[in-house]
Amino acid sequence: MTPDGLWLLAVAAESGAESESIDLFILTTTLLGGLALFLLGLDHLTESLRLVAGSRMRSVLGQLTRNRVVGMLTGAGVTAIIQSSSVTTVLVVGFISSGLMTLSQSIGVILGANIGTTITAQIIAFNVTRFALLLVAVGFGVFFFSKDEVRQTWGTLVMGLGLVFFGMAVMGEAMQPLRTYQPFIDAMAAMANPLVGILAAAAFTALVQSSSATTGVVIVLASQGLITIDAGIALVLGANIGTSITAVLAAIGKPREAQRAALVHVIFNVAGVLIWVLFIGQLASLVVGLGGGTARQIANAHTVFNIVNALLFLPFTTQFAAFVERVMPDRPELEEVTIQARYLDTELLRTPSLALDRARLEMLRMADRIQIMLAAILPAVVDGRRSDLAEVEAMDDEIDALHGHIIAYLGSISKTRLGEDETDELVSLMEATNDLEAIGDIIETNLVTLGYSRIDQNLVVSGATRQVLKQFEEAVEEAFGLSMMALTQKNEPAARKVVLMKSEINSLEHAASLHQAERLTADEPNRVENYRLEVDVIANLKRIYYFSKRIARLAVRQELRASL
Repeated sequence: MTPDGLWLLAVAAESGAESESIDLFILTTTLLGGLALFLLGLDHLTESLRLVAGSRMRSVLGQLTRNRVVGMLTGAGVTAIIQSSSVTTVLVVGFISSGLMTLSQSIGVILGANIGTTITAQIIAFNVTRFALLLVAVGFGVFFFSKDEVRQTWGTLVMGLGLVFFGMAVMGEAMQPLRTYQPFIDAMAAMANPLVGILAAAAFTALVQSSSATTGVVIVLASQGLITIDAGIALVLGANIGTSITAVLAAIGKPREAQRAALVHVIFNVAGVLIWVLFIGQLASLVVGLGGGTARQIANAHTVFNIVNALLFLPFTTQFAAFVERVMPDRPELEEVTIQARYLDTELLRTPSLALDRARLEMLRMADRIQIMLAAILPAVVDGRRSDLAEVEAMDDEIDALHGHIIAYLGSISKTRLGEDETDELVSLMEATNDLEAIGDIIETNLVTLGYSRIDQNLVVSGATRQVLKQFEEAVEEAFGLSMMALTQKNEPAARKVVLMKSEINSLEHAASLHQAERLTADEPNRVENYRLEVDVIANLKRIYYFSKRIARLAVRQELRASL
């Protein structure tokens, strides 16, 4: 029931119209209680689906091709399983931000996500209310008596499905008296005007932030004979606009890519409704011809609406993307006082496996900055000016800021329901993040201090010594790069190569020690001070290799760590 309908009921009750034939308080509380059960069940159902399928879905989305049709089908399949077009959109935004997908490619996935959301209406349309409490009992039994987390998740899923159907049954019982209640009949008659129905459903969907809830209420109304199929379709169209309002609110304050994806969602839904608003009668005739009860007809209308719209827009994804980018161009580059996280989206916290992937992407940003520091530090130490050292030193501020963002995000993930593998992955990422921060501190504190010391003592590093240090630094930089490949891609060969580089690092250290011993006996000024500088630089670079090796080992599966 829409808020307008409840208001009309309240006005009629105040005026005393047929007040003896209906108890508005009981009706309203029962209806709201049924809606609460429906939303609670839907929440349990979708959360369980995300936990069961989340790890598989990230690999499916990550392997999208440039084929827009495949993208649409993948977006529909992923959303149908995890039951959240917003989560699919968040993932797509992450792929755009990391350069794995263009906006044009993402539009196909977003169009498919709208198709995927219609699976909820199809499930609801079965309306097997007589088995609702049986599903609740069976699901609770599996959850309560099983010790296995996977079985418990499946139990929660079945229990959530039962609560969805039970909530619909409660709403249906609450609405039965309204079939002969004239004020309500008059209110529903207003829904015959498509514009009124669309606006009312859009407002209700934006309020409860669930198009599935609106669709469920519409199906209950239609099943009780309280609205016509045409009015039901108008309400479903309004729900599509309402859910895009939710996407806009979620994109406020987010990166430009997220705002563009939300704009795509809005334009697609609003344009689709404008196309269909003149053809509601024809759509009603089509779904009636497909057969099934009223509930199934409304569910089919919801599905047909989204499929046809997706097919209409799909050939024009490139032009659509160009239009969105013109409407919403990139912001001018502004110097940030404090760097902000780009990938750590709270929308994904309820799907831990996907949230952990976003943490990896943010760690890659952190690692990119360390890579820049690592490449710049040796030239700054051996012959750089104070300004060069200060520039490297300042880079660590961004490292520290990203470290704080990532640790806080991982802490939020730790408060969710995690499987054994996800818990192990979370701990590994926390340790790897701390190791990255430690590498930044070694460069910022130890090596930069050595550079200042070289300037204060007016030391001159010989060409031969520079070559030795450069070889050692290049090996360490290679190990760090491989460790990041192992971390972000779960690349086992890269992890093994980092570990096997230990013998190369030791050989280079031994060669450096021989060279330093020779330089110590040379008849040159400040030879002892130069010797100390060179030894300390090698020691700190070796510590960076040690942390790189730790990160590489943390990146691979636990059962492989013993062999590394």
